[in-house]
Amino acid sequence: MRAAGGEVYAVSSEPQDLTDRARSEWQLDFECVGDPHHEIAEDCRAQSWLDLFVNPNLDFLKASVGENRGFRPTHPKGFFQPGVLAITREGRVLYRWRGVPTHSNMGGATERPTAEHVRARIVEALAADAGEDAALDTDPTLDSRGLPWPVFSTLLIANGWFLRGQGFSGVASIRMALLRLVAFIAAWVAAFALLPTLPVAAALAAWIVFIVPKYRFLGSQFQHVDATDTA
Repeated sequence: MRAAGGEVYAVSSEPQDLTDRARSEWQLDFECVGDPHHEIAEDCRAQSWLDLFVNPNLDFLKASVGENRGFRPTHPKGFFQPGVLAITREGRVLYRWRGVPTHSNMGGATERPTAEHVRARIVEALAADAGEDAALDTDPTLDSRGLPWPVFSTLLIANGWFLRGQGFSGVASIRMALLRLVAFIAAWVAAFALLPTLPVAAALAAWIVFIVPKYRFLGSQFQHVDATDTA
Protein backbone atom coordinates (compact mmCIF):
# COMPACT_ATOMS: atom_id res chain seq x y z
CA MET A 1 0.00 0.00 0.00
CA ARG A 2 2.78 2.41 0.90
CA ALA A 3 4.70 1.60 -2.29
CA ALA A 4 1.61 2.68 -4.22
CA GLY A 5 1.45 5.97 -2.33
CA GLY A 6 -1.13 4.94 0.26
CA GLU A 7 -1.09 4.50 4.04
CA VAL A 8 -2.42 1.92 6.48
CA TYR A 9 -4.22 2.67 9.75
CA ALA A 10 -5.79 0.50 12.41
CA VAL A 11 -8.74 1.79 14.40
CA SER A 12 -9.62 0.13 17.71
CA SER A 13 -12.58 0.53 20.04
CA GLU A 14 -10.09 0.44 22.92
CA PRO A 15 -8.84 3.74 24.41
CA GLN A 16 -5.56 5.06 23.06
CA ASP A 17 -3.34 3.77 25.88
CA LEU A 18 -4.46 0.18 25.35
CA THR A 19 -4.29 0.62 21.59
CA ASP A 20 -0.67 1.80 21.93
CA ARG A 21 0.07 -1.18 24.16
CA ALA A 22 -1.30 -3.58 21.57
CA ARG A 23 0.72 -1.89 18.81
CA SER A 24 3.88 -2.26 20.85
CA GLU A 25 3.24 -5.89 21.83
CA TRP A 26 2.31 -6.90 18.29
CA GLN A 27 5.17 -4.83 16.78
CA LEU A 28 2.94 -3.11 14.22
CA ASP A 29 4.61 -0.62 11.90
CA PHE A 30 1.50 1.44 11.12
CA GLU A 31 -0.46 3.98 13.11
CA CYS A 32 -3.10 2.62 15.49
CA VAL A 33 -5.87 4.92 16.68
CA GLY A 34 -8.10 4.39 19.71
CA ASP A 35 -11.75 5.16 19.06
CA PRO A 36 -13.61 4.18 22.27
CA HIS A 37 -16.48 6.58 21.56
CA HIS A 38 -16.82 5.32 17.96
CA GLU A 39 -16.28 8.75 16.44
CA ILE A 40 -14.34 7.41 13.45
CA ALA A 41 -16.71 4.47 13.07
CA GLU A 42 -19.71 6.80 13.15
CA ASP A 43 -18.10 9.07 10.57
CA CYS A 44 -17.58 6.09 8.26
CA ARG A 45 -21.23 5.19 8.74
CA ALA A 46 -22.37 8.77 8.09
CA GLN A 47 -20.31 8.89 4.89
CA SER A 48 -21.97 5.61 3.81
CA TRP A 49 -18.51 4.05 3.58
CA LEU A 50 -18.82 1.23 6.08
CA ASP A 51 -21.37 0.32 8.76
CA LEU A 52 -19.82 -1.93 11.40
CA PHE A 53 -21.69 -4.15 13.81
CA VAL A 54 -21.25 -3.26 17.48
CA ASN A 55 -21.36 -5.64 20.44
CA PRO A 56 -22.50 -3.90 23.65
CA ASN A 57 -22.20 -7.08 25.76
CA LEU A 58 -18.97 -6.68 27.74
CA ASP A 59 -19.36 -8.60 31.00
CA PHE A 60 -17.56 -11.73 29.81
CA LEU A 61 -14.85 -9.74 28.02
CA LYS A 62 -14.13 -7.51 30.99
CA ALA A 63 -13.86 -10.43 33.40
CA SER A 64 -11.69 -12.54 31.10
CA VAL A 65 -9.29 -9.83 29.94
CA GLY A 66 -8.96 -8.46 33.45
CA GLU A 67 -8.05 -11.81 34.93
CA ASN A 68 -5.72 -12.87 32.13
CA ARG A 69 -3.75 -9.68 31.56
CA GLY A 70 -4.13 -7.50 34.60
CA PHE A 71 -6.33 -4.79 33.11
CA ARG A 72 -9.91 -4.27 32.06
CA PRO A 73 -10.94 -2.93 28.65
CA THR A 74 -12.91 0.29 28.42
CA HIS A 75 -15.61 0.39 25.75
CA PRO A 76 -18.17 3.08 26.63
CA LYS A 77 -20.29 2.15 23.60
CA GLY A 78 -19.29 -1.49 23.26
CA PHE A 79 -16.73 -2.79 20.79
CA PHE A 80 -17.18 -2.65 17.05
CA GLN A 81 -16.68 -5.77 15.00
CA PRO A 82 -13.84 -5.97 12.46
CA GLY A 83 -13.95 -4.26 9.11
CA VAL A 84 -11.68 -3.26 6.24
CA LEU A 85 -12.04 -0.01 4.34
CA ALA A 86 -9.88 1.33 1.51
CA ILE A 87 -10.62 4.79 0.17
CA THR A 88 -8.91 7.31 -2.07
CA ARG A 89 -8.02 10.83 -0.95
CA GLU A 90 -11.15 11.98 -2.76
CA GLY A 91 -13.35 9.62 -0.74
CA ARG A 92 -13.95 6.96 -3.39
CA VAL A 93 -14.38 3.49 -1.85
CA LEU A 94 -11.95 0.98 -3.33
CA TYR A 95 -12.74 -1.88 -0.96
CA ARG A 96 -14.99 -2.52 2.01
CA TRP A 97 -15.76 -5.54 4.16
CA ARG A 98 -17.40 -5.89 7.54
CA GLY A 99 -17.33 -8.88 9.83
CA VAL A 100 -20.74 -10.38 10.54
CA PRO A 101 -20.52 -11.87 14.04
CA THR A 102 -22.11 -15.29 14.45
CA HIS A 103 -21.62 -18.22 16.75
CA SER A 104 -19.95 -20.07 13.86
CA ASN A 105 -17.12 -17.48 13.76
CA MET A 106 -17.03 -17.26 17.56
CA GLY A 107 -18.81 -13.93 17.77
CA GLY A 108 -16.55 -12.29 15.19
CA ALA A 109 -13.25 -13.50 16.67
CA THR A 110 -12.21 -15.32 13.48
CA GLU A 111 -12.66 -15.23 9.71
CA ARG A 112 -10.95 -12.19 8.19
CA PRO A 113 -10.28 -11.55 4.49
CA THR A 114 -6.69 -12.33 3.56
CA ALA A 115 -4.33 -9.46 2.77
CA GLU A 116 -3.77 -10.90 -0.71
CA HIS A 117 -7.51 -10.90 -1.39
CA VAL A 118 -7.95 -7.31 -0.22
CA ARG A 119 -4.98 -6.10 -2.25
CA ALA A 120 -6.27 -7.83 -5.39
CA ARG A 121 -9.69 -6.23 -5.01
CA ILE A 122 -8.14 -2.80 -4.51
CA VAL A 123 -6.04 -3.22 -7.65
CA GLU A 124 -9.18 -4.22 -9.56
CA ALA A 125 -11.04 -1.17 -8.26
CA LEU A 126 -8.23 1.20 -9.27
CA ALA A 127 -8.33 -0.21 -12.79
CA ALA A 128 -12.12 0.11 -13.03
CA ASP A 129 -14.38 3.11 -13.60
CA ALA A 130 -13.09 5.89 -11.31
CA GLY A 131 -16.61 7.08 -10.52
CA GLU A 132 -17.93 3.95 -8.84
CA ASP A 133 -17.61 2.89 -5.22
CA ALA A 134 -16.77 -0.73 -4.54
CA ALA A 135 -19.66 -2.83 -3.27
CA LEU A 136 -19.48 -4.47 0.14
CA ASP A 137 -17.45 -7.67 -0.16
CA THR A 138 -19.67 -10.45 1.19
CA ASP A 139 -17.67 -13.47 0.01
CA PRO A 140 -13.95 -12.83 0.57
CA THR A 141 -11.15 -15.36 0.78
CA LEU A 142 -10.84 -15.93 4.53
CA ASP A 143 -7.70 -16.46 6.58
CA SER A 144 -9.36 -18.84 9.06
CA ARG A 145 -12.53 -20.63 10.08
CA GLY A 146 -14.17 -20.61 13.47
CA LEU A 147 -14.84 -23.62 15.64
CA PRO A 148 -18.40 -24.96 15.87
CA TRP A 149 -20.16 -23.08 18.67
CA PRO A 150 -20.76 -26.16 20.89
CA VAL A 151 -17.04 -26.97 20.74
CA PHE A 152 -15.87 -23.40 21.31
CA SER A 153 -18.25 -22.71 24.20
CA THR A 154 -17.31 -26.03 25.85
CA LEU A 155 -13.62 -25.12 25.61
CA LEU A 156 -14.41 -21.80 27.32
CA ILE A 157 -16.12 -23.72 30.11
CA ALA A 158 -13.13 -26.08 30.34
CA ASN A 159 -10.85 -23.06 30.60
CA GLY A 160 -12.93 -21.97 33.60
CA TRP A 161 -12.44 -25.35 35.28
CA PHE A 162 -15.99 -26.40 34.34
CA LEU A 163 -17.46 -23.87 36.75
CA ARG A 164 -17.92 -20.96 34.31
CA GLY A 165 -16.72 -19.65 30.97
CA GLN A 166 -13.25 -18.11 30.93
CA GLY A 167 -11.60 -16.37 27.97
CA PHE A 168 -8.31 -17.54 26.51
CA SER A 169 -5.06 -15.66 27.04
CA GLY A 170 -3.26 -17.35 24.13
CA VAL A 171 -2.75 -20.56 22.22
CA ALA A 172 -1.32 -22.28 25.31
CA SER A 173 -4.54 -21.72 27.27
CA ILE A 174 -6.59 -23.20 24.41
CA ARG A 175 -4.44 -26.33 24.44
CA MET A 176 -4.74 -26.55 28.20
CA ALA A 177 -8.53 -26.26 27.97
CA LEU A 178 -8.57 -29.11 25.46
CA LEU A 179 -6.51 -31.29 27.79
CA ARG A 180 -8.85 -30.45 30.68
CA LEU A 181 -11.84 -31.40 28.55
CA VAL A 182 -10.33 -34.77 27.67
CA ALA A 183 -9.50 -35.42 31.34
CA PHE A 184 -12.99 -34.30 32.41
CA ILE A 185 -14.69 -36.72 30.02
CA ALA A 186 -12.31 -39.52 31.01
CA ALA A 187 -13.06 -38.91 34.69
CA TRP A 188 -16.81 -39.22 34.15
CA VAL A 189 -16.36 -42.39 32.09
CA ALA A 190 -14.20 -43.89 34.85
CA ALA A 191 -16.70 -42.85 37.51
CA PHE A 192 -19.56 -44.59 35.70
CA ALA A 193 -17.40 -47.69 35.20
CA LEU A 194 -16.07 -47.97 38.76
CA LEU A 195 -18.68 -46.39 41.05
CA PRO A 196 -22.37 -46.97 41.69
CA THR A 197 -24.33 -45.62 38.74
CA LEU A 198 -27.08 -43.76 40.60
CA PRO A 199 -24.94 -41.32 42.64
CA VAL A 200 -22.65 -40.67 39.68
CA ALA A 201 -25.64 -39.95 37.44
CA ALA A 202 -27.08 -37.65 40.10
CA ALA A 203 -23.79 -35.77 40.36
CA LEU A 204 -23.62 -35.37 36.59
CA ALA A 205 -27.23 -34.17 36.45
CA ALA A 206 -26.51 -31.62 39.19
CA TRP A 207 -23.50 -30.30 37.27
CA ILE A 208 -25.55 -30.02 34.08
CA VAL A 209 -28.22 -28.00 35.90
CA PHE A 210 -25.48 -25.76 37.30
CA ILE A 211 -23.61 -25.25 34.03
CA VAL A 212 -26.51 -24.70 31.59
CA PRO A 213 -26.97 -21.03 32.67
CA LYS A 214 -23.23 -20.52 32.10
CA TYR A 215 -23.63 -21.72 28.52
CA ARG A 216 -26.60 -19.41 28.04
CA PHE A 217 -24.57 -16.50 29.36
CA LEU A 218 -21.81 -17.24 26.84
CA GLY A 219 -24.38 -17.34 24.06
CA SER A 220 -25.65 -13.90 25.06
CA GLN A 221 -22.17 -12.38 25.25
CA PHE A 222 -20.81 -13.65 21.94
CA GLN A 223 -22.75 -11.70 19.33
CA HIS A 224 -24.78 -13.65 16.78
CA VAL A 225 -26.31 -11.64 13.94
CA ASP A 226 -29.09 -13.26 11.93
CA ALA A 227 -28.52 -13.35 8.18
CA THR A 228 -31.67 -11.28 7.62
CA ASP A 229 -30.08 -8.41 9.61
CA THR A 230 -27.13 -8.03 7.24
CA ALA A 231 -29.00 -6.74 4.22
